[in-house]
Amino acid sequence: MPADPTPTTLADFEAAYREALPEGTLAYYSGAAADELTLGRNERAWQEITLRPRVMIDVSDRNPSVTVLGRELSSPIAVAPTAYHRLAHPGGEEEMARGAEEADCVYTLSSLATSRPANVAASGVEGPRWFQVYVFRDRAVTRELIAEAVEGGFEALLLTVDLPVLGRRDREISTGFVVGDAESVPGVNAAGGEGLISMQDTADLIDPSLTWDDVAEFAEASDLPVLVKGVLRGDDAALAIEAGAAGVVVSNHGGRQLDTVPATAEVLAEVVEAVSGDGEVLVDGGIRRGTDVAKALILGASTVLVGRPALWGLAAGGADGVAAVLEILKDEFDRSLALLGVPNARDLAGRSDLLA
Repeated sequence: MPADPTPTTLADFEAAYREALPEGTLAYYSGAAADELTLGRNERAWQEITLRPRVMIDVSDRNPSVTVLGRELSSPIAVAPTAYHRLAHPGGEEEMARGAEEADCVYTLSSLATSRPANVAASGVEGPRWFQVYVFRDRAVTRELIAEAVEGGFEALLLTVDLPVLGRRDREISTGFVVGDAESVPGVNAAGGEGLISMQDTADLIDPSLTWDDVAEFAEASDLPVLVKGVLRGDDAALAIEAGAAGVVVSNHGGRQLDTVPATAEVLAEVVEAVSGDGEVLVDGGIRRGTDVAKALILGASTVLVGRPALWGLAAGGADGVAAVLEILKDEFDRSLALLGVPNARDLAGRSDLLA
């Protein structure tokens, strides 16, 4: 029989991912909170934004690069933090990082990873890396992981603030999903996790008492810029900047925490207005096309983070699959620049005339 063709679209990669993984892992990666209304809303909100392109503009020479946190990136597409990569591929986080590097995209390592920051740093991956931070009840563990990330050359911290408790995820519960042995997740193990652990066991290790004072403390304690991830309101975004954050990530945790909250596309402009140029605004949630990336930049985001599609690539083809997914999005974004009549990605911000 002929070998299966290499996926050429994100939909093809999702189909391959669904064939590759068991039911429980699929429930964890693909599922969301409660009735999963926000999960679907994230994608639809981008789809429902209508573009109005300009024509007869010289787009023969295009530049998709952006500058984020003082670093020039070849495109505004980064890999979002997602957990437990060895459930998707034996190479785990190192394999995801290699795929991101191959596509010349930022890779973000999760605190709930099956590899420590030092392991990823020692794997030979040299592309830009960020570290996502959950604040454990045992804050010494969090400080140790951050110190390891700093030593390993990670360039920013994404402090996730929308998980004081775990959203109820019915799909995970119905399949009886467990992560595996706590020893396979170094951060969780160090924070006190033992034996077979579920997501609820993991969430119980995270500190629910986090406040804006803590953001200020993390911003002052590390030489790395801190982005507050999980913001859906302009007033919270302003407080994050006041607390010393370098910016915010507009995120509803992929619809996995509080169901029926707005899609990130629906609140992005409000957050951008509240930050008012005093920090970076990034966004994740439902990004599935290069046109979604363009819409996010028009609304004021400097970068988008892509989570589930990167996992599809990892499960379907390891590092090469991750790179292929990212290259599809990069190609679509480049074509969007040409077809919108805006050859330079940096010129998309504020171009409300390009939206219906």
